[in-house]
Amino acid sequence: MGTKERQERDRSRIRQAILTAARELFITEGYRNVSMRKIAERIEYSPAAIYSYFPAKDDIFFALAEEGFRLLADQTQATTQDVADPLARLRRGLWGFYEFSKAHAQYFELMFLDRSVPSLGQDFQRFEFFQQTTARAEGDIRACIDRGEFSKALDPAAALHVLWVGMLGAASIGLAQRLAPGEDPDALAHDVLESLLAGFTTNIVRTTFVASECAFHASDETPVEANEHA
Repeated sequence: MGTKERQERDRSRIRQAILTAARELFITEGYRNVSMRKIAERIEYSPAAIYSYFPAKDDIFFALAEEGFRLLADQTQATTQDVADPLARLRRGLWGFYEFSKAHAQYFELMFLDRSVPSLGQDFQRFEFFQQTTARAEGDIRACIDRGEFSKALDPAAALHVLWVGMLGAASIGLAQRLAPGEDPDALAHDVLESLLAGFTTNIVRTTFVASECAFHASDETPVEANEHA
């Protein structure tokens, strides 16, 4: 291994050590209570060395959020890639989101639950890759509407938000351990998902929420590949 390759490997290792330490500290102590100095102390580096990798604490958060959304995108793709039916694919993808909350709880908390972290809107371009995931899900909802399985009064982007918020609530309850002893969070999440999907089949249901254009929302020009296996 040459000198340049060794340096790149060492730099990558240190960068990942910074991210791992920061993720653990953000979760255990809260984002607003963690300083760059505290992160440096955790990995036994000087604050100056940390700044050579990340100019500010917010930059560390955005790097962690990007890692988290890539993990979520990969898990969603792996969960749905062999499913041909749009409704079944939508159901599988939403359940994958719930499973992600358990498999990667620290990322999930930072991405969706911690109110003290910076708004993702400050650096939305960084997350444009996730648009493909939301585009597929919106495409599946649109296919269900076209096939008469869902109410024609649904807007696909708004409907996806409704489904996402429902699963987010179920995941949050499970992570926070707010259920009584003996109550199954997985069963509750299952019932939330099935109730939401069943509700969309009634023609009296219509969406009023308007989704904004952002990196996570598929614009009309975004190619949708949701039905490629249908």
